[in-house]
Amino acid sequence: MNRQTLLLIKPNAIEHHHVGHIISILEEAGFHILRVRDLRFTPETAGEFYAMHRGKDFYERLVDFMVSGPNLALLVEKENAVEELRKLVGSANPDEREPGTIRHLYAEGITQNAVHASDTVENAQREIELVFGGDTA
Repeated sequence: MNRQTLLLIKPNAIEHHHVGHIISILEEAGFHILRVRDLRFTPETAGEFYAMHRGKDFYERLVDFMVSGPNLALLVEKENAVEELRKLVGSANPDEREPGTIRHLYAEGITQNAVHASDTVENAQREIELVFGGDTA
């Protein structure tokens, strides 16, 4: 069954001109891009987006990083989209990144890890609503 999920291309990947490479990886993996949106987080909107991490030691660093520059939000679709995208993105932990994953190729540490991908169907729905509102396929 085709599902939708969200991918954010983070400020460091945009700054280092990896957007086209990341989109190519998505398309080669069979993802259909349904919507794209340039996204500028404020501290408030980044805090809402990452609310599940509030209170964790990396939360403030993450919010600061996400507001440091533009992000690009992609609404993508594929069978088992959430699980398939998480595999393609790879681990946030540099020691666990599989070769060929987006984070293995383009991340610069744990926080500056190039991309965000929704981790559950429920979080995908919440994040898509936060980023795109009613503007979904």
